[in-house]
Amino acid sequence: MTFRAPRLALVGTGGWGRNLARTLGTMPEAEVRWLCDLDPRTLRVAAPMCPQAAVTTSLDDVLADPMVEAVLVATPAVTHHAIGRRVLESGRDLYVEKPMALDVGHGIDLLRLAQANDRVLMVGHLLEYHPAVLALRDAVADGSLGRIRTIVAQRLNLGTVRSDENAMWSLAPHDVSAILFLLGEMPTDVSARGLSCLDRGVEDVAFVTLRFGEHAIAQIHSSWLDPCKTRTMTVVGTRRMAVFDDLEPVEKLRFHDKHAETLPSPGGVAGPVVLHSGAVVAPALETIEPLRAELAHFIDCVRTRATPTSDGHDGLRVLRVLEAAQRSLAAGGAPMKPRAIPAPRARGGAPALANHDD
Repeated sequence: MTFRAPRLALVGTGGWGRNLARTLGTMPEAEVRWLCDLDPRTLRVAAPMCPQAAVTTSLDDVLADPMVEAVLVATPAVTHHAIGRRVLESGRDLYVEKPMALDVGHGIDLLRLAQANDRVLMVGHLLEYHPAVLALRDAVADGSLGRIRTIVAQRLNLGTVRSDENAMWSLAPHDVSAILFLLGEMPTDVSARGLSCLDRGVEDVAFVTLRFGEHAIAQIHSSWLDPCKTRTMTVVGTRRMAVFDDLEPVEKLRFHDKHAETLPSPGGVAGPVVLHSGAVVAPALETIEPLRAELAHFIDCVRTRATPTSDGHDGLRVLRVLEAAQRSLAAGGAPMKPRAIPAPRARGGAPALANHDD
């Protein structure tokens, strides 16, 4: 059987979209037919990365091309729903960068459109394709860390300050998706506190806490007003602990043979606490760039009609957590339950995660 590269279009070539263009331009398994952006300057920068692609400032040109099979959207998040809707209604498969939308209702709309038109819908949750996160998920699944108690994620930088979304919506989707990916369940409640340091009514710093019943808790610190770029996640289990540092050039994941336990005591009274500290191991990880792995997965799903790992259901789960966090921000940090929604089936019949919030 002859392999034919799917024909793609990229909408949004500034910021992260430029990274997509750079990566797609080196992937022979895909044919990029169009680069689209409202800003001709970003198109001029991206065009040499995909020299075979036509360029346009109009989405109409992209959707008028019957050869285009799938569209990747890397525009500002506030536009994801409107552009994604047009793509799905035109009968194309859709890859949309995180967050899937800025409203749970809009996320549901995209998911239902994809289902109704039998289209692939994939959300750009990059960490779900990161070799370190995949190895960490395996360690959680096989029980080598024991029962997970806490996860702490930090995504900080003195970086791009946005006006159409706060730091939580801009940065935390990465960590929310990774935490749900690792634990395989929705939080029972979410709380958040933030601060608008630049007095624009948009939080530049946010702390989001996810509770998973009484057995686990996770916290996400997001900020674009920090002096040091930080991309870390610490996972504490009852048997071992792990630290994922995405800025480390080689040993991005380290497992620490450390734990604390309370020794049993006669009469049901808690005995002494014993601390255990052993070796630190950095496992060998696949060397593939996460973005290349993510895009290769999307291309393969377009070609084979498989369900993406980060499908529309996954995108919607992240939206539900972020929406609950936004409601908590508005309520001064009060815990909020993620909104319960009907649990449709994923493409291919895979079950969605339980709500855990009824």
